Amino acid sequence: MQVRIGVQNVAKELVVDTGQSADEVQNALAEALAEPDGVLVLKDRRAGRIVVPARRVGYLEIAEDEQRSVGFGTQYA
Repeated sequence: MQVRIGVQNVAKELVVDTGQSADEVQNALAEALAEPDGVLVLKDRRAGRIVVPARRVGYLEIAEDEQRSVGFGTQYA
């Protein structure tokens, strides 16, 4: 799944391709925000980690992986 993170005072958003579920990502943010100096940590599919201070997260956009079809097809109306 793809997660986009908007960080305060940073013009470019962070894009993370993660194997974590949407619920896991949402819970990680909630737990990080619950602590005064909480840190959001997400695992990248390439065995990396993204670490962002939770108080600097402006928004979090979670997009499920889409199954893309290959080839041409006809649509019936």
